[in-house]
Amino acid sequence: MSNGFIWSSADEPHAARRREMLRTHPEIKELYGPCSRTKYVCTLLVGLQLSLAFLLRDAPWWLIVLVAYAVGGVINQALLLAIHELSHNLAFRKPWHNRVFGVFINLPVGVPVSETFRYYHLRHHIHQGDERLDTDLPTEFEARLLRNRASKLLWLSCQGFAYALRPLFVDPKKPGASEIANLLVQVAFNVAVFHFWGGKALAYLPISSLIVMGLHPIAGHYISEHYVFREGQETYSYYGPLNVLAFNVGYHNEHHDFPYVPGSRLPKLRAMAPEFYDGLLSHQSWTATLWNFVMSPSLGGYSRIKRRVERRRD
Repeated sequence: MSNGFIWSSADEPHAARRREMLRTHPEIKELYGPCSRTKYVCTLLVGLQLSLAFLLRDAPWWLIVLVAYAVGGVINQALLLAIHELSHNLAFRKPWHNRVFGVFINLPVGVPVSETFRYYHLRHHIHQGDERLDTDLPTEFEARLLRNRASKLLWLSCQGFAYALRPLFVDPKKPGASEIANLLVQVAFNVAVFHFWGGKALAYLPISSLIVMGLHPIAGHYISEHYVFREGQETYSYYGPLNVLAFNVGYHNEHHDFPYVPGSRLPKLRAMAPEFYDGLLSHQSWTATLWNFVMSPSLGGYSRIKRRVERRRD
Protein backbone atom coordinates (compact mmCIF):
# COMPACT_ATOMS: atom_id res chain seq x y z
CA MET A 1 0.00 0.00 0.00
CA SER A 2 1.21 3.50 -0.80
CA ASN A 3 2.59 5.69 1.97
CA GLY A 4 1.24 8.85 0.40
CA PHE A 5 -1.37 10.28 -1.93
CA ILE A 6 -0.98 10.13 -5.69
CA TRP A 7 0.11 13.57 -6.85
CA SER A 8 -0.67 14.92 -10.30
CA SER A 9 0.64 18.01 -12.05
CA ALA A 10 -2.10 17.81 -14.70
CA ASP A 11 -5.40 19.66 -14.58
CA GLU A 12 -8.47 17.70 -13.60
CA PRO A 13 -9.58 15.68 -16.66
CA HIS A 14 -13.20 16.70 -17.08
CA ALA A 15 -12.99 20.23 -18.50
CA ALA A 16 -10.72 19.12 -21.34
CA ARG A 17 -12.89 16.11 -22.14
CA ARG A 18 -16.01 18.30 -22.08
CA ARG A 19 -14.50 20.66 -24.66
CA GLU A 20 -13.52 17.78 -26.92
CA MET A 21 -16.91 16.10 -26.59
CA LEU A 22 -18.75 19.30 -27.45
CA ARG A 23 -16.50 19.78 -30.45
CA THR A 24 -17.36 16.34 -31.83
CA HIS A 25 -20.91 16.03 -30.42
CA PRO A 26 -22.50 19.50 -30.15
CA GLU A 27 -25.90 17.81 -29.83
CA ILE A 28 -25.01 17.05 -26.21
CA LYS A 29 -26.20 20.57 -25.37
CA GLU A 30 -29.74 19.38 -26.02
CA LEU A 31 -29.49 17.38 -22.76
CA TYR A 32 -28.83 20.47 -20.62
CA GLY A 33 -31.42 21.71 -18.14
CA PRO A 34 -33.65 20.54 -15.28
CA CYS A 35 -35.58 17.27 -15.22
CA SER A 36 -39.25 17.99 -14.59
CA ARG A 37 -39.84 14.60 -12.92
CA THR A 38 -37.39 15.18 -10.07
CA LYS A 39 -39.72 17.28 -7.90
CA TYR A 40 -42.49 14.68 -8.11
CA VAL A 41 -40.22 11.73 -7.34
CA CYS A 42 -38.71 13.58 -4.38
CA THR A 43 -42.09 14.60 -2.96
CA LEU A 44 -43.23 10.98 -3.17
CA LEU A 45 -40.07 9.83 -1.37
CA VAL A 46 -40.54 12.41 1.39
CA GLY A 47 -44.14 11.26 1.90
CA LEU A 48 -43.12 7.60 1.96
CA GLN A 49 -40.32 8.14 4.48
CA LEU A 50 -42.50 10.19 6.80
CA SER A 51 -45.22 7.55 6.58
CA LEU A 52 -42.70 4.92 7.67
CA ALA A 53 -41.58 7.11 10.57
CA PHE A 54 -45.19 7.42 11.70
CA LEU A 55 -45.83 3.66 11.41
CA LEU A 56 -42.65 2.89 13.39
CA ARG A 57 -43.40 5.33 16.23
CA ASP A 58 -44.11 2.48 18.69
CA ALA A 59 -42.06 -0.27 17.04
CA PRO A 60 -39.26 -2.18 18.79
CA TRP A 61 -35.76 -0.88 18.15
CA TRP A 62 -34.70 -3.98 16.22
CA LEU A 63 -37.49 -3.39 13.71
CA ILE A 64 -36.65 0.32 13.41
CA VAL A 65 -33.03 -0.51 12.58
CA LEU A 66 -34.04 -3.27 10.16
CA VAL A 67 -36.46 -1.04 8.25
CA ALA A 68 -33.91 1.78 8.28
CA TYR A 69 -31.32 -0.47 6.66
CA ALA A 70 -33.59 -2.20 4.14
CA VAL A 71 -35.93 0.64 3.14
CA GLY A 72 -35.47 3.93 4.95
CA GLY A 73 -31.77 4.14 4.21
CA VAL A 74 -32.39 3.63 0.51
CA ILE A 75 -35.00 6.40 0.56
CA ASN A 76 -32.77 8.83 2.44
CA GLN A 77 -29.79 8.08 0.21
CA ALA A 78 -32.04 8.84 -2.78
CA LEU A 79 -33.01 12.13 -1.13
CA LEU A 80 -29.36 12.96 -0.44
CA LEU A 81 -28.57 12.29 -4.09
CA ALA A 82 -31.56 14.42 -5.06
CA ILE A 83 -29.97 17.21 -2.98
CA HIS A 84 -26.88 16.55 -5.11
CA GLU A 85 -29.01 17.12 -8.23
CA LEU A 86 -30.48 20.28 -6.74
CA SER A 87 -27.02 21.66 -5.97
CA HIS A 88 -26.58 21.80 -9.77
CA ASN A 89 -30.05 23.40 -10.24
CA LEU A 90 -31.37 20.31 -12.04
CA ALA A 91 -34.94 20.23 -10.70
CA PHE A 92 -36.07 23.82 -11.36
CA ARG A 93 -34.87 26.55 -13.69
CA LYS A 94 -34.57 29.20 -10.99
CA PRO A 95 -31.68 28.51 -8.57
CA TRP A 96 -33.60 29.70 -5.51
CA HIS A 97 -36.40 27.23 -6.26
CA ASN A 98 -33.84 24.41 -6.14
CA ARG A 99 -32.47 25.67 -2.83
CA VAL A 100 -35.86 25.98 -1.15
CA PHE A 101 -36.90 22.56 -2.42
CA GLY A 102 -33.59 21.18 -1.15
CA VAL A 103 -34.46 22.32 2.37
CA PHE A 104 -37.83 20.57 2.02
CA ILE A 105 -36.48 17.20 0.87
CA ASN A 106 -33.78 17.49 3.55
CA LEU A 107 -36.44 17.06 6.26
CA PRO A 108 -36.52 13.22 6.37
CA VAL A 109 -32.70 13.12 6.45
CA GLY A 110 -32.91 14.32 10.05
CA VAL A 111 -29.91 16.66 9.99
CA PRO A 112 -29.49 19.88 7.96
CA VAL A 113 -27.17 19.18 5.03
CA SER A 114 -28.69 20.72 1.89
CA GLU A 115 -27.15 24.21 1.93
CA THR A 116 -23.77 23.15 3.30
CA PHE A 117 -23.52 20.29 0.82
CA ARG A 118 -24.28 22.67 -2.04
CA TYR A 119 -21.35 24.89 -1.12
CA TYR A 120 -18.77 22.13 -0.71
CA HIS A 121 -19.96 19.99 -3.60
CA LEU A 122 -19.69 22.78 -6.15
CA ARG A 123 -16.16 23.42 -4.90
CA HIS A 124 -15.42 19.71 -5.39
CA HIS A 125 -16.35 20.08 -9.06
CA ILE A 126 -14.34 23.24 -9.60
CA HIS A 127 -11.32 22.19 -7.53
CA GLN A 128 -11.29 18.40 -7.95
CA GLY A 129 -8.20 16.98 -6.25
CA ASP A 130 -7.18 20.31 -4.70
CA GLU A 131 -5.55 19.42 -1.40
CA ARG A 132 -7.28 22.30 0.44
CA LEU A 133 -10.53 22.99 -1.39
CA ASP A 134 -11.80 19.50 -2.30
CA THR A 135 -13.33 18.13 0.89
CA ASP A 136 -14.24 14.89 -0.88
CA LEU A 137 -10.59 13.89 -0.37
CA PRO A 138 -9.78 11.99 2.84
CA THR A 139 -7.56 13.80 5.29
CA GLU A 140 -4.03 12.69 6.10
CA PHE A 141 -5.35 11.28 9.39
CA GLU A 142 -7.98 9.20 7.59
CA ALA A 143 -5.48 8.01 5.01
CA ARG A 144 -3.06 6.82 7.71
CA LEU A 145 -5.92 5.06 9.47
CA LEU A 146 -7.05 3.16 6.37
CA ARG A 147 -4.06 0.85 6.11
CA ASN A 148 -5.54 -2.53 7.10
CA ARG A 149 -8.78 -4.42 6.68
CA ALA A 150 -10.09 -3.83 10.19
CA SER A 151 -9.58 -0.06 10.09
CA LYS A 152 -11.04 0.21 6.59
CA LEU A 153 -14.10 -1.74 7.71
CA LEU A 154 -14.52 0.48 10.77
CA TRP A 155 -14.10 3.67 8.71
CA LEU A 156 -16.64 2.52 6.13
CA SER A 157 -19.18 1.78 8.85
CA CYS A 158 -18.76 5.36 10.18
CA GLN A 159 -18.35 7.04 6.80
CA GLY A 160 -21.27 9.37 7.37
CA PHE A 161 -19.48 11.02 10.28
CA ALA A 162 -16.30 11.38 8.20
CA TYR A 163 -18.14 13.21 5.43
CA ALA A 164 -19.97 15.45 7.88
CA LEU A 165 -16.96 16.43 9.99
CA ARG A 166 -14.18 16.60 7.36
CA PRO A 167 -15.06 20.10 6.02
CA LEU A 168 -14.75 21.51 9.56
CA PHE A 169 -11.07 20.56 9.55
CA VAL A 170 -10.13 20.92 5.88
CA ASP A 171 -11.99 24.03 4.73
CA PRO A 172 -14.06 25.54 7.57
CA LYS A 173 -16.46 28.37 6.84
CA LYS A 174 -18.78 30.63 8.77
CA PRO A 175 -22.42 29.52 8.26
CA GLY A 176 -24.33 31.81 5.92
CA ALA A 177 -27.94 32.93 6.21
CA SER A 178 -29.18 30.07 4.02
CA GLU A 179 -27.41 27.48 6.16
CA ILE A 180 -28.86 28.99 9.33
CA ALA A 181 -32.32 28.89 7.72
CA ASN A 182 -31.74 25.24 6.76
CA LEU A 183 -30.82 24.51 10.39
CA LEU A 184 -33.81 26.33 11.88
CA VAL A 185 -36.30 24.64 9.55
CA GLN A 186 -34.80 21.24 10.31
CA VAL A 187 -34.85 21.80 14.07
CA ALA A 188 -38.48 22.96 13.95
CA PHE A 189 -39.42 19.89 11.92
CA ASN A 190 -37.56 17.53 14.28
CA VAL A 191 -39.25 19.10 17.31
CA ALA A 192 -42.65 18.64 15.65
CA VAL A 193 -41.95 14.97 14.84
CA PHE A 194 -40.81 14.35 18.42
CA HIS A 195 -43.83 16.16 19.88
CA PHE A 196 -46.49 14.46 17.76
CA TRP A 197 -44.95 11.04 16.99
CA GLY A 198 -42.35 10.47 19.67
CA GLY A 199 -38.64 9.78 19.96
CA LYS A 200 -38.59 6.54 17.99
CA ALA A 201 -40.17 8.13 14.92
CA LEU A 202 -37.62 10.94 15.10
CA ALA A 203 -34.67 8.59 15.64
CA TYR A 204 -35.64 6.48 12.64
CA LEU A 205 -34.87 9.36 10.27
CA PRO A 206 -31.18 10.07 11.06
CA ILE A 207 -30.58 6.34 11.65
CA SER A 208 -31.71 5.78 8.07
CA SER A 209 -29.30 8.43 6.84
CA LEU A 210 -26.27 7.15 8.74
CA ILE A 211 -26.82 3.44 8.21
CA VAL A 212 -26.96 3.79 4.42
CA MET A 213 -23.67 5.68 4.34
CA GLY A 214 -21.90 2.78 6.02
CA LEU A 215 -21.80 -0.92 5.16
CA HIS A 216 -24.62 -0.79 2.64
CA PRO A 217 -24.55 -1.64 -1.08
CA ILE A 218 -25.57 1.87 -2.15
CA ALA A 219 -22.73 3.32 -0.05
CA GLY A 220 -20.38 1.79 -2.58
CA HIS A 221 -20.82 4.90 -4.71
CA TYR A 222 -18.75 6.94 -2.23
CA ILE A 223 -15.77 4.66 -2.87
CA SER A 224 -16.38 3.95 -6.55
CA GLU A 225 -16.40 7.57 -7.71
CA HIS A 226 -12.83 8.77 -7.18
CA TYR A 227 -10.71 6.16 -5.40
CA VAL A 228 -8.01 5.01 -7.82
CA PHE A 229 -8.63 1.46 -9.04
CA ARG A 230 -6.57 1.97 -12.22
CA GLU A 231 -3.38 3.98 -12.37
CA GLY A 232 -3.90 7.36 -13.99
CA GLN A 233 -7.71 7.33 -13.89
CA GLU A 234 -9.28 9.79 -11.48
CA THR A 235 -13.04 9.30 -11.84
CA TYR A 236 -15.03 6.08 -12.33
CA SER A 237 -18.56 5.24 -13.41
CA TYR A 238 -20.91 2.44 -12.42
CA TYR A 239 -23.61 1.36 -14.86
CA GLY A 240 -25.47 -1.21 -12.75
CA PRO A 241 -29.11 -1.46 -11.63
CA LEU A 242 -28.72 0.45 -8.36
CA ASN A 243 -28.56 3.64 -10.40
CA VAL A 244 -32.35 3.44 -10.52
CA LEU A 245 -32.38 4.18 -6.78
CA ALA A 246 -29.67 6.83 -6.95
CA PHE A 247 -30.55 9.39 -9.65
CA ASN A 248 -27.91 7.75 -11.87
CA VAL A 249 -25.07 9.04 -9.71
CA GLY A 250 -23.13 5.99 -10.91
CA TYR A 251 -22.63 7.76 -14.24
CA HIS A 252 -19.95 9.74 -12.48
CA ASN A 253 -17.52 10.45 -15.29
CA GLU A 254 -20.47 11.67 -17.32
CA HIS A 255 -21.69 13.80 -14.41
CA HIS A 256 -18.32 15.49 -13.89
CA ASP A 257 -17.97 16.06 -17.61
CA PHE A 258 -21.40 17.68 -17.81
CA PRO A 259 -22.72 18.67 -14.36
CA TYR A 260 -25.63 20.57 -15.97
CA VAL A 261 -27.09 17.36 -17.44
CA PRO A 262 -29.57 15.78 -14.97
CA GLY A 263 -29.09 12.20 -13.85
CA SER A 264 -32.10 11.03 -15.85
CA ARG A 265 -30.30 12.00 -19.09
CA LEU A 266 -26.79 10.78 -18.30
CA PRO A 267 -27.37 7.40 -20.01
CA LYS A 268 -28.29 9.34 -23.17
CA LEU A 269 -25.08 11.35 -22.82
CA ARG A 270 -23.01 8.18 -22.70
CA ALA A 271 -24.90 6.74 -25.68
CA MET A 272 -24.20 9.89 -27.69
CA ALA A 273 -20.44 9.69 -27.18
CA PRO A 274 -19.47 6.11 -26.28
CA GLU A 275 -15.95 6.52 -27.70
CA PHE A 276 -15.10 8.81 -24.76
CA TYR A 277 -16.17 6.29 -22.10
CA ASP A 278 -15.72 2.77 -23.43
CA GLY A 279 -11.99 2.80 -22.75
CA LEU A 280 -12.36 3.90 -19.12
CA LEU A 281 -12.50 1.42 -16.26
CA SER A 282 -15.98 1.25 -14.73
CA HIS A 283 -17.33 -0.59 -11.71
CA GLN A 284 -19.72 -3.46 -12.18
CA SER A 285 -21.01 -3.63 -8.59
CA TRP A 286 -21.04 -1.20 -5.70
CA THR A 287 -21.03 -4.11 -3.25
CA ALA A 288 -17.96 -5.57 -4.95
CA THR A 289 -16.34 -2.13 -4.83
CA LEU A 290 -16.69 -2.03 -1.05
CA TRP A 291 -15.39 -5.60 -0.76
CA ASN A 292 -12.38 -4.88 -2.95
CA PHE A 293 -11.60 -1.67 -1.07
CA VAL A 294 -11.54 -3.50 2.26
CA MET A 295 -9.76 -6.66 1.11
CA SER A 296 -7.16 -5.30 -1.32
CA PRO A 297 -3.87 -4.32 0.37
CA SER A 298 -3.20 -1.88 -2.49
CA LEU A 299 -6.32 0.18 -1.76
CA GLY A 300 -6.81 2.58 1.11
CA GLY A 301 -7.07 6.19 2.14
CA TYR A 302 -4.07 7.18 0.04
CA SER A 303 -5.71 5.83 -3.13
CA ARG A 304 -6.75 9.28 -4.28
CA ILE A 305 -5.27 11.75 -6.75
CA LYS A 306 -4.29 15.14 -5.35
CA ARG A 307 -2.97 18.25 -7.03
CA ARG A 308 -1.37 21.37 -5.63
CA VAL A 309 -2.75 24.63 -6.99
CA GLU A 310 -0.74 27.81 -6.87
CA ARG A 311 -2.68 30.67 -5.28
CA ARG A 312 -1.91 34.34 -5.50
CA ARG A 313 -1.19 36.18 -2.29
CA ASP A 314 -3.34 39.21 -1.66
